[in-house]
Amino acid sequence: MQVIEGSDQPRESARGCVLTVGNFDGLHLGHRALLAAVAARGRELGCPTALYTFDPHPRRVLFPEQKQPLLMTWDQLAAGLEREGIDFLVRERFTSAFAALSPDEFLRDVIAERLAPREVFVGRDFHFGKGRSGSGEMLVARGPALGIRVVLLAQVRAGGADVSSTRVREALALGDVADARLCLGRPYTVWGRVVEGDRRGRTLGFPTANLAPENEIVPANGVYATRVRLFDAASPGRLGEESFACVTNVGTRPTFAPGRVLVETHLLDFDGDLYGRRLELAFHARIREERRFSGPQELARQIASDAEQARHTLLAETRRA
Repeated sequence: MQVIEGSDQPRESARGCVLTVGNFDGLHLGHRALLAAVAARGRELGCPTALYTFDPHPRRVLFPEQKQPLLMTWDQLAAGLEREGIDFLVRERFTSAFAALSPDEFLRDVIAERLAPREVFVGRDFHFGKGRSGSGEMLVARGPALGIRVVLLAQVRAGGADVSSTRVREALALGDVADARLCLGRPYTVWGRVVEGDRRGRTLGFPTANLAPENEIVPANGVYATRVRLFDAASPGRLGEESFACVTNVGTRPTFAPGRVLVETHLLDFDGDLYGRRLELAFHARIREERRFSGPQELARQIASDAEQARHTLLAETRRA
């Protein structure tokens, strides 16, 4: 997949593409339905596929006081788009001046003239232009005059409610990785590098990999059944296929001197040095909330119990797959 930095950097090979537009933070089931439709149509027509998106997220420019965190890093988004069969990622710098474009200016000057797609696929809740005053219905109405066929896809629902990035963020803030997974169609993942810790887990009999997350969001404090995949040491951008069952604590370690939030992972069936390695941590299920114990011995007994529960949970999941 090729990344194009801005719609004003024309790439002739991308013109005539099947295009979708939006933020796509998290690549949840709604996003993936759009991407699947785009990829299928691109194959049918024999033309390239593209996602047009924005950096920074528009809400960060329009409502900076909200400080909305993102579910994915750009590396994760790019990797996900490539898996979905997208050929081009067009990353537009979002500014106040860009936000002031009227819907017609956006469609005419940016979409039609710069990107020149053959077809555009968006969700029914799609909005664009100044004050989000443009709608999917407007795009359908204006498209033919610009030589663009427009397809609107229905809202995707899961568990009886609409799927959205907001819903995923709210679920993770509660530690509800099950609902996040329901919306994403896969476990929520955090990428990061293993850094030096205080080695306290080793003294308890449960050595941990201390993760410095690249993601802005980690699930709420608690203990989780997780899986780890390692990036190739020789090729840091490529994930290995093998995954390792683990138990992960997200929290401040209240049994000792509580401090900043840490992400500490004990791999159940792994013996090796992970310091400096980059990895992917997938949150499969929540085991319990974080709590304070009377001392190291009680904590060690609880970690042993947590590890067995994580093993059982992940094994049962594998058998169901």
